[in-house]
Amino acid sequence: LNPKELGAAPKFYAHAVTASGDGKLIHVSGQVSWDAGGNVVGKGDMRAQAEQVFGNLTAILKAAGAGWGDVIKMNGYMVGMDGPRVDAYREVRGKYLVPGKLPASTLVGVTRLVNPDLLLEVEVVAVTS
Repeated sequence: LNPKELGAAPKFYAHAVTASGDGKLIHVSGQVSWDAGGNVVGKGDMRAQAEQVFGNLTAILKAAGAGWGDVIKMNGYMVGMDGPRVDAYREVRGKYLVPGKLPASTLVGVTRLVNPDLLLEVEVVAVTS
């Protein structure tokens, strides 16, 4: 939902997303750029970390029987949030999201994540029918 009272529709998210019916609700915990061995991928590199984060999210969604078109809410937490890091995040994110089915979305700048080498954490909520 992008009410006309708020002006032009946002480019990177929807103001609100609704779900109803008998669908399955999937809450995915925040994912960071750890590989399968627990190693940080892309130390100091937002683009590399975003690729790993979105790859991890994709694997979890698939395991739950969902895909990116089912994501209705996304929260991101970014260390050292600035223009270039946000641009890298949006570029990677854009490769995964489905045009016309953008989730409601929030991106917050934070001081630190659980490991000092991590720059990004993203959590999502999806609904399947």
